[in-house]
Amino acid sequence: MSIDLLQVTRDARGVVTLTLNRPLAFNALNEALLAALQKAIDAIATDASVRVVVLAAAGKAFCAGHDLKEMRAEPSLGYYQKLFAQCSQVMLGLQRLPVPVIARVQGMATAAGCQLVAQCDLALAVDTARFATSGINYGLFCATPGVALSRNIGRKAAFEMLVTGEFISAQEAQAQGLINRAVLLEQLDAEVEKWVASIVAKPQVAVAMGKGLFYRQIEAGMEAAYEDALQTMACNMMDADALEGVQAFIEKRAPRFS
Repeated sequence: MSIDLLQVTRDARGVVTLTLNRPLAFNALNEALLAALQKAIDAIATDASVRVVVLAAAGKAFCAGHDLKEMRAEPSLGYYQKLFAQCSQVMLGLQRLPVPVIARVQGMATAAGCQLVAQCDLALAVDTARFATSGINYGLFCATPGVALSRNIGRKAAFEMLVTGEFISAQEAQAQGLINRAVLLEQLDAEVEKWVASIVAKPQVAVAMGKGLFYRQIEAGMEAAYEDALQTMACNMMDADALEGVQAFIEKRAPRFS
């Protein structure tokens, strides 16, 4: 009997949970799992009823990065270029989704697994989780994980992780900005649900426009960022929910979003 490498569930609110399901392999990202993630991301991108994505994992580890056994079985430049391009498209796909993506980190996240955490918009982790870009220990600098990592934490902290391959604790990850917070295992789902409930209560258009602008302006110079931001905010202001929200503020009542 085959087992789905990626379990996809959704609730009535439009909250989609993607669960990495290779627990015996520490949820390593083999080609099949990357393909399943891409397929799920593509489907979510065109589904206007989706409001939030939760990226979770089965077993003790969140994700141990790429499947090194699979990588070693075909040592050719063309294969490696194709594999890392496949992984990069998955990572970019998460960022391009018009809905927030929350990493639910229940265990260790290393190399491309650490990259997954960094690529998500929000991240909650158990207080016992550990994080590393450990490829350097095996002669492989974690170059693609470094792209996401260096956009989450400071340059020197990121380079230290990349060049030493050493683990940092969940508490250090929180202090450095890799995750939002570390919580007890029994609190993890409740804390994820707090974010989910808060997000689905917000106007969908504002969240989508805001997420798109957030990442565009980070990569732009300040003048271009302000120009993009003012245009986004002006267009957002024309949305019925935004007009209702402002009117509710004026009238000192709770907004009635559509």
